[in-house]
Amino acid sequence: MKREQWGSRAGFILAAVGSAIGLGNIWRFPYMAYENGGGAFFIPYLFAMITAGIPFMILEFSMGQKYKGSAPKTLTKIHERFEWLGWFQVGVAFTIGVYYVAVVGWAISYFVLSFNQGWGTDTNAYFFSTYLNLGDNSPTNLGSVQWQIALVMAIAWAITYAAIVGGVKAGIERMSKIMMPILFVMVLALIARMIVLPGALDGVNYMFKPDFSKIWDVKVWAAAYGQIFYTLSIGFSIMLAYSSYLPEKSDVTNNAFMTVLINCGFSILAGIMIFSVLGYMAQVQGKAITDVVSAGVGLAFVTLPEAINLLPAPYILGPVLFFALVVAGLSSLISILEAVVSAIMDKFHWGRKKTANIVLGCGFIISMAFATNGGLLLLDLVDHFTNNIGIISCCLIEILLMTWIAKISDTRRYVNSISDFTISVWFDVCLRFVTPVILAIILVTKVHTLLTEGYGGYDLSLGWIIIFALWIIAGFGEAYKYKEYE
Repeated sequence: MKREQWGSRAGFILAAVGSAIGLGNIWRFPYMAYENGGGAFFIPYLFAMITAGIPFMILEFSMGQKYKGSAPKTLTKIHERFEWLGWFQVGVAFTIGVYYVAVVGWAISYFVLSFNQGWGTDTNAYFFSTYLNLGDNSPTNLGSVQWQIALVMAIAWAITYAAIVGGVKAGIERMSKIMMPILFVMVLALIARMIVLPGALDGVNYMFKPDFSKIWDVKVWAAAYGQIFYTLSIGFSIMLAYSSYLPEKSDVTNNAFMTVLINCGFSILAGIMIFSVLGYMAQVQGKAITDVVSAGVGLAFVTLPEAINLLPAPYILGPVLFFALVVAGLSSLISILEAVVSAIMDKFHWGRKKTANIVLGCGFIISMAFATNGGLLLLDLVDHFTNNIGIISCCLIEILLMTWIAKISDTRRYVNSISDFTISVWFDVCLRFVTPVILAIILVTKVHTLLTEGYGGYDLSLGWIIIFALWIIAGFGEAYKYKEYE
């Protein structure tokens, strides 16, 4: 079976950028910059981008393009005993997909609510009590399904299904060419309007105000590297799958640079947008900026709606802002599940529609756990383990495989043979030494923190069970060997 290909270079770049740009750029990066030294945070962030983000992206683009396979298939071709790693990555991607769809569903709900500020004046009570109906629940005591949430999640699943079943060129690429320009236009329009509001520049200045004393804090550097891996969709099967659809002789280096730089540039734009809103909100309410800053779901579904209530023309700016969140979420969700569909197709030689029916059908059923009363708490726990243990361990093992067991110098020569400009030995040094050491430090620190301090007051047994189950599934995935390689 001939492998599908992207219709154009621009289509691939937009799809890769769409995968990298997700809700984390909008609700995670601005807060991380603010919390880790403001403008000074950009020094470790740029260093992490140069030493880890760009080299790792070049590595994954080149391996996917060269071996024409999803993560399990590509890793098997690199070393026959490492197929299990590919399946672990696919398992992590699937796990992220089934809870990420809940957040996209919430964003769809809030897009509808934003036309008349249906969340009311007490946005905190509305989100947690009225919308989520979060009671005395826990990650293991979920309560009943909230059907209004299940409905919008079904809409998110339907859009994702349409993109994936449509195929690489007619589905994912076409949707990316529509969604990504819309997202950038909306964010730029929001910045243009909000930056002139009273207090907006104070908010932006507060985010970028440098605190150089924090540069010497190891936690700040770990945060910078963690954000790079979190936001670029590297190390857990997505970019290997996307790059496997590249035609021969694709310019890998340029593609990787553009993808990383556009993503990181968007993160900065998102920071300007968010902090201009928070600065205006702080001035109107007569509060310090520190009293209104938040991150994660609290920023998206509590703080931003509260800010929208205060904005001029909220019935215009609110829908634009939440539509941007919906687009960012959907573009990432499509890429996450395409990585899973691609792996199953490669393994069993099933058709795209059959594979999508099975993968997304199972995902839809499992995701209903996140539409329950305790869905937010379950999401918080699973997200923490998949991002801090799952993705980081995936990245560390993959990079050790590709740089120490395989010859990184051979990869560099291959990349240079098909790219417009060549990369030097810095590529080898960054991937063999700098990045693995940083990843190992982050992983050990995260595991130690979980074991000694816990997380969120939860019983963490379920989180460890999920990670262990993913390893078991990875072993089963390798048990059935590929019959042939196309």
